[in-house]
Amino acid sequence: MLRIGVLGAARIAPNAIIKPAAASSDARVTAVAARDRDRANAFAAKHGIPTAYGDYPELLADPAIDAVYNPLPNGLHGRWTLAALKAGKHVLCEKPFTANADEARTVAEAARASGLVVMEAFHYRYHPLFRRAMEIVAGGELGRVRHIETAFSFPLPKFSDIRYNFDLAGGALMDAGCYAVHMARSLGGSEPEVVSAHAKRHTADVDRAVRAELKFEAGHTATVSCSMWSKSVLRMSVKVVGDAGEMRIFNPLVPQILHRMSVRAGGHRRVEHFDKRPSYAYQLDAFTGAVQRGEPILTSPDDSIANMTVIDAIYTAAGLPLRHPA
Repeated sequence: MLRIGVLGAARIAPNAIIKPAAASSDARVTAVAARDRDRANAFAAKHGIPTAYGDYPELLADPAIDAVYNPLPNGLHGRWTLAALKAGKHVLCEKPFTANADEARTVAEAARASGLVVMEAFHYRYHPLFRRAMEIVAGGELGRVRHIETAFSFPLPKFSDIRYNFDLAGGALMDAGCYAVHMARSLGGSEPEVVSAHAKRHTADVDRAVRAELKFEAGHTATVSCSMWSKSVLRMSVKVVGDAGEMRIFNPLVPQILHRMSVRAGGHRRVEHFDKRPSYAYQLDAFTGAVQRGEPILTSPDDSIANMTVIDAIYTAAGLPLRHPA
């Protein structure tokens, strides 16, 4: 049984790790830490977690914890992943992996030296829907890929939210766009060059919406778009256009809620359906499989470096500063 501690009483933790672990035969959440002990106690009581700590180092020092889930603000991901590795814990780190590509390289180097599992929490990548999308593109049913479009937009009008805080590595590209970039890279089959990017700003340094054009070595292109506040209120989509067909996906990110994948090729059109098991459950399967059985993961630190490299390049092309560790 993999014993997992959660760093921070984060809103995402129940769906991302606590509920999947409760349904798993391989893992349990056994501890949570928050900077406020009362908050940690309340969170633990609400979610049936046996142990609560009033600071993060106390949790990391607990020898009864094997692994850590890190859902802290973006700018703290790198620091506390490094601290967890130093404490001998495996890490499932929320996206984006770090504040920038340089920090991702530092964390990746520490992960390699430790021999521990470090995995970025792009949960959608482990769901059968996206695995199938990858098979369709790689299998050639669409012919030679010409263009990819990926998008993730959601409304966040609460501008005091930490996701708008530059000092905590906030911004639409970091919180929503990291998914759009990751989907485009995954389907594109190689690492892209950023051709152009445009940002709508919340403040001088923080983006509320971003659109970028990418180009791959083989000649195909991609458009990635994201927002936390724009006229694109809610959008989660993928489109892949090839010279022999087209694939469209509605909601590739949390397909357990609702999804639609349609494929048009060879003069026919079909719709494929997938089960409602949460993407987070598939992600936990992959994490426990890597820790307990040495199984390979799809979202490794090296993949994280590549994703953060594209994000950094988009910020530069859009005339915005790179994020930095908090």
